[in-house]
Amino acid sequence: MTDDSSNSAVAQTGIAQAAINNKASNAASPVGIAHPSVKFMLQHPAHMIALGFGSGLPRIAPGTVGTLWAWLAYLMLALWLTPTQIGWVIAASIPVGWWACTVTAKHMRVADPGHIVWDEIVAMWIILWLCMPMGFWGQLVCFALFRFFDAVKPQPVKWADQLFKGFGPRGGWGIMWDDLVAAFCTLLVIALWRHFF
Repeated sequence: MTDDSSNSAVAQTGIAQAAINNKASNAASPVGIAHPSVKFMLQHPAHMIALGFGSGLPRIAPGTVGTLWAWLAYLMLALWLTPTQIGWVIAASIPVGWWACTVTAKHMRVADPGHIVWDEIVAMWIILWLCMPMGFWGQLVCFALFRFFDAVKPQPVKWADQLFKGFGPRGGWGIMWDDLVAAFCTLLVIALWRHFF
């Protein structure tokens, strides 16, 4: 066998081995979790919080389900706590949510998973807290306005959604930031409506 044949055989063997290694590496690389399970939720306290105690698990419209859960949870909190105490709960929920969203997104390997609903929960709590007291229809308007701003993402919500992307602390804050801006837009519309009508 000539040197050229030997070199060619070695090169082909090297190429084949590289392809095998690349395939094995791709197979071992982590894949994002598109639909978290109950088991995943129970693996870490951050998962439980970020997934809204299960309200973010539905495959269809988890953000809407999470917002409905927030509405119900707020009504329950209002039975037991004063407005000031609820304010403190909301204030604590923001940094806790930042941590929980950061950890859960990292574990899901998705930068901004739709199943993380703590951002919707905190935003809806802020809206209800600042707009209370109001009856069912007023709360329903708050719910509908917030869902509009959160889902459609008109400006400045779209800007807020694109401001912080990726993993790490900035990513966790980014998950929450656009919902807080959507809450602000909701409150602004309600304030303008009350002022003029």
